[in-house]
Amino acid sequence: MGHEQVVLCHDDSAGYRGVIAIHSTTLGPALGGTRFWKYASDEEAVVDALRLSRGMTYKNAVAGLNLGGGKAVIIGDNKTLGREMLFRAHGRFVESLGGRYVTAEDVGTSTADMDFVHMETDYVTGLTDRSGDPSPVTARGVFRAIQASAKWRWDDDDLTNRTVAVQGCGHVGYYLAQELHTAGAKLIVTDIDAERVKRVVTDFGARAVKPDDIYCVEGDIFAPCALGGIINDKTIPQLRVEIVAGAANNQLLEDRHGDALEARDILYAPDYVANAGGVINVYSEIAGWDSARSLRKADEIYETVLSVFEIAKQDSIPSYVAADRLAERRVQAVGSLVKTWPQWPNK
Repeated sequence: MGHEQVVLCHDDSAGYRGVIAIHSTTLGPALGGTRFWKYASDEEAVVDALRLSRGMTYKNAVAGLNLGGGKAVIIGDNKTLGREMLFRAHGRFVESLGGRYVTAEDVGTSTADMDFVHMETDYVTGLTDRSGDPSPVTARGVFRAIQASAKWRWDDDDLTNRTVAVQGCGHVGYYLAQELHTAGAKLIVTDIDAERVKRVVTDFGARAVKPDDIYCVEGDIFAPCALGGIINDKTIPQLRVEIVAGAANNQLLEDRHGDALEARDILYAPDYVANAGGVINVYSEIAGWDSARSLRKADEIYETVLSVFEIAKQDSIPSYVAADRLAERRVQAVGSLVKTWPQWPNK
């Protein structure tokens, strides 16, 4: 996948095993969160880090940020209580890369975990007393991607009485449900955690279904906000919607599943375009933005999604390929700039 660097990390005293993957630093330091997950094998962890870090290069490029793409994964049970030494060990490995990689929270990690990382390195964002939880900004971006998709498909981005099936009611799923509810959408939701579902049902009048039933509900939009790979051979034939737009990373199990959505005339808002609000939020710490500016930047995802659909139409290609082209154009353009003195950062 063209990675610049992949680091296998191990600190036996802290019970820490991890992988840090740097895909590209063409646009700037490689930024991407740290995922804490109980992988079935080391190979599975490495492949996840490689895929996610490559996705961050494209996500940061499409979002118009001066950041490259990277990702870290920690192998283990993310429910463990002994977190300080584990994340301080992780911070030391991040520090050893000298700023080539900047980490943040992701699945299985929190702002409190990033505070432990910060004890060992300054190359970390998403801290408790700074930009904090990126979920509201991520949800805003996904909401705007859904509106843009509606505009492209129905020539109207008004979501009043549109039925949206939301898979995953965690932090991002909850805030997305809130945005959709405020916009007048009808919600059908699911999650493996019954308490999360109950909260969304109570707060926003959503209808709950079993996890496996979310794919076949009749509606307008499917918003995957859990883990990736859920657009696959098994689920695509079940879909009864016109749009797929959500917050989950790597929604397509394989690229060909993007072609399968196209064949069924289901409009797909590429995941890393739609969910870029999270990285916009953590970038705000580096750039010195306030929360209001982060939300304004997330609102730009609306126009970016429309640009992706326009490229797809002009070049007669699926939207997931069009998103890659948009990202690659920016990486190539910035990479071809003539370097002048002094180099940045001038340290």
